[in-house]
Amino acid sequence: MKDQLVRGTAWNDGIRVFAARTTALVGELQRRHNTYPVATAALGRAATAAAMMGNMLKGQEKLTIQIKGDGPLGQIVIDANAAGEVRGYVDNPHVHLPSNAQGKLDVAGAVGRTGYLYVIKDLGMREPYKGSVPLISGELGEDFTYYFALSEQTPSAVGLGVLVDTDNSVVHAGGFIVQVMPGLKEEQLTRLEKAVAAMPPVTALLDQGETPEGILKFLVGDDLRLLDEIEPKFQCQCSEERVERTLISMGKEELRRLIDEDGHAEVHCHFCNETYRFDGPYLEALFERAAQ
Repeated sequence: MKDQLVRGTAWNDGIRVFAARTTALVGELQRRHNTYPVATAALGRAATAAAMMGNMLKGQEKLTIQIKGDGPLGQIVIDANAAGEVRGYVDNPHVHLPSNAQGKLDVAGAVGRTGYLYVIKDLGMREPYKGSVPLISGELGEDFTYYFALSEQTPSAVGLGVLVDTDNSVVHAGGFIVQVMPGLKEEQLTRLEKAVAAMPPVTALLDQGETPEGILKFLVGDDLRLLDEIEPKFQCQCSEERVERTLISMGKEELRRLIDEDGHAEVHCHFCNETYRFDGPYLEALFERAAQ
């Protein structure tokens, strides 16, 4: 089943809603970085949130999410854009922790409960938008909820989930974001709060065969108007051609030093875990191009 991300409104445009199934996307991240289960869950939750936040953008706009907690995972970094393209990595993919008190993956213990969540948006202006909030739980759903309320002044509810199998593969991944628009009636807000509190885990709904649209209907009922649907996908912007341009941009002196001292070059992309290798003759050819 393909991944799917939907965006819509409900209750006479009183709330804005997003929901996503990101199982294939998170599975690709797990395979590329060989993440252990708790790292997969943390990285997958962040990537799912980023995919939905990217869907809030337009055109060529893009965003970067950085989660810097004091847990053993280190930093989580995710890039996403309006087209649903997502990439990301975690500093320490092989973290393993015992289950938490609820018998679930200890994401908060891995991420850490002290630190910051940063969101950097490239909106095509001279300076990017930068927002940040302290981590309040490390579970990430609550942290993104806090980010929207504090940094963007948009009351929101964020649910994120990743279910990992015993062989480290991703069984289900997905999430939702519900945002309250100005003018929502008090009784509607109370109804929404009750619906969020009674919401089953996202992965449980996915396991029952629910679609992202079905997940949203658990929250808002049938008064749902879908506006957009895309397939979120892993996509890295790196390529051999781009790495070549980077090496050439180093200039003749630096390229010559690289050839004479090392005889080769290796460039590793953190986001997709690809390594580009260039031998001596290849670097000599790049040197000639840089010299032109």
